[in-house]
Amino acid sequence: MTADLLITFRPYETRVALLENGTLVEFQLERGERGAGLLGNVYKGRVVRILPGLQAAFVDIGLEKAAFLYVDDLDSGEREFTRHMDQAESEEDDPLGPDEEKPLEDLDETLKAADPEPPKPPIESILSEGQEILVQVSKEPMGQKGSRVTTQISLPGRRLVFMSMISHLGVSRRIEDENERKRLKDILDSIRGDHGFIARTAAEGATDYEIQAEANFLMQLWRKIRTEAERAHAPALIHLELDATLKAVRDIFTDQVERLVLDDPDQYAKAKKFLEAFAPAQVQVLSLYEGSEPLFSAYDVETDLARALNRKVWLKSGGYVVIDSTEALTVIDVNTGRFVGRHSFEETTLKTNLEAVREIAYQLRLRNIGGLIVIDFIDMKKEVNRERVFAALKESLRRDKGKTKILPMSELGLIEMTRKRTRENIDRLLREPCFYCQGQGYLLSRVSVFHQAFREMEMAARDYPGQPLTLKVHPYIRDLILDEGRTALEDLEKRLKRPISIKAEESLHLEASVIEPGAPAQDAG
Repeated sequence: MTADLLITFRPYETRVALLENGTLVEFQLERGERGAGLLGNVYKGRVVRILPGLQAAFVDIGLEKAAFLYVDDLDSGEREFTRHMDQAESEEDDPLGPDEEKPLEDLDETLKAADPEPPKPPIESILSEGQEILVQVSKEPMGQKGSRVTTQISLPGRRLVFMSMISHLGVSRRIEDENERKRLKDILDSIRGDHGFIARTAAEGATDYEIQAEANFLMQLWRKIRTEAERAHAPALIHLELDATLKAVRDIFTDQVERLVLDDPDQYAKAKKFLEAFAPAQVQVLSLYEGSEPLFSAYDVETDLARALNRKVWLKSGGYVVIDSTEALTVIDVNTGRFVGRHSFEETTLKTNLEAVREIAYQLRLRNIGGLIVIDFIDMKKEVNRERVFAALKESLRRDKGKTKILPMSELGLIEMTRKRTRENIDRLLREPCFYCQGQGYLLSRVSVFHQAFREMEMAARDYPGQPLTLKVHPYIRDLILDEGRTALEDLEKRLKRPISIKAEESLHLEASVIEPGAPAQDAG
């Protein structure tokens, strides 16, 4: 597999694309006016409201919307270790802690069983309105919701993640060599003090000096944050995360990426300086794009982006999947479409579902769809086939950096799953609700619009006794009335006993109509 990381920079936006075998698989966008790039920022905030019923609090961190802090994000100790590692590595690895062979969910339960956590005190006994606290953004603002924050500060580096409140050590489970895992732990154990570290995948093979240097850098950065927080008055930004370019170089640019291409000389110089400091061996694959054609167009990224915005995605066989999202739920529907198969209906269904599995896994990753996801596969009678589709989905999601949890397929062909969400999906980044339909996705049919307009005319006729009437509608509706609706118009004129003029008005919404007295002869229907 070949992988390319492309970064195109303009003063108003930075776009990042990861291509695998020439196909776009991950996309990131940072625009200042959208408040993007907040993830990882550290703020000194002020508690403005306690919500005992939700066991949460609103915290003013100086943004348009107050941040949301759950009582769980105030926790500390062994249980917090597992949540913290999940958060710190959510976009790159699935690190493990003391028991590296267990998944995070099992590890969490093991820690609870070994050392039961005392009941949590209510949030109102921990925080008070007006209190100043140091928090870090753990989730970007989404829709109408503000940022989600945590008091458990973590500072990611290229090879390590520093954890301010936790003294445990962890190693990414993608580092499989036991000797290498032990070496990394030994290095970190000798310098960690009262803090914790996670060794990321990029730490594999790094020299002792490189690991120690990065650990010292992160600890020094933490001391600087604490010092500045003590001096600042809330709300205040204390630590700004790396910009989109350097964040992509730090988190996405791994040994598997064969080319890192940037189209801006200043960003190229910045990325080169960063790599020379933290990954000098990889500077050789860095290049500056100087072609006349825009970078994303040259690599056909724009085509893949346009496809990622389509509600319907066609499969090579002729089947298709439909993706619909709400605030908290995404529904994916699989259909055979034009694919009729060659043998039995069960075989056709199975082939379509298996092809859809690969496309769905790809679309989840590309669109960054998170939250609750329900996939409606085509019904299959055989249990063995349902199990094959379920297993194929789990396998296809293994390359996804987003943490997922999948339930087995039901007898109705439904699979329920969740995917960790830390930032807006691509649809909400690049689009906004339709001002015509207010985001519903549908308009009244044209026939319904003209019949509704006729009913309104019957009501309005009482306000203009004996006067001719003019009905102003969108040009499409006028054409429909004067063609298919001619008989209905004549019937209305007879019942109202007056002439009616139909006038086209370009500025009107397709569903809108305006009724006025008077009927200019040139517009008469």
